[in-house]
Amino acid sequence: MFWAPVQLRENIHMIDIFTTGGTIDKVYFDANSQFEIGASQLPEMLAEANIRDGFRIHELLRKDSLDLTAEDRDSIVSAVRSCPGQRILITHGTDTMAETAAALDAVSDKTIVLFGAMQPARMRVSDAVFNLGFAWGAVQNLPSGVYIAMNGEVFEAGAVRKNREAQRFERA
Repeated sequence: MFWAPVQLRENIHMIDIFTTGGTIDKVYFDANSQFEIGASQLPEMLAEANIRDGFRIHELLRKDSLDLTAEDRDSIVSAVRSCPGQRILITHGTDTMAETAAALDAVSDKTIVLFGAMQPARMRVSDAVFNLGFAWGAVQNLPSGVYIAMNGEVFEAGAVRKNREAQRFERA
């Protein structure tokens, strides 16, 4: 049997990655869950995923998503709108990721994928690198729109919620 290589979409453009903080970048200080949002772990995660080029990183915020304000979401939407790139990844805390995705739904001419982690990237056991790789593939292949890519599933903005008890995203 003859196996032909899979033909991927040509002309994959630069991917712009915006960081906003969230669990993916948390640094814990003690057993009482005292934390701060540290420097983005994205450069290390990209290297671990063997993604070496084809991206630009833009740091927007260093906040827990529960602390994001309407003004913060407006800043995210504005940054995405003014970005010349058409393919956007956004690191985001999982607690209010769906709300930010809904706010970004007003941007209709780009492919925007939000992702995060249930455990900080600094921890030995974390879903951060997997979610990055999955989101990286999703942003290259999805049509224009706003999506959340978490734990091997893609959800459209406005049709997803976080199930805190099960620690996963599901269709709303």
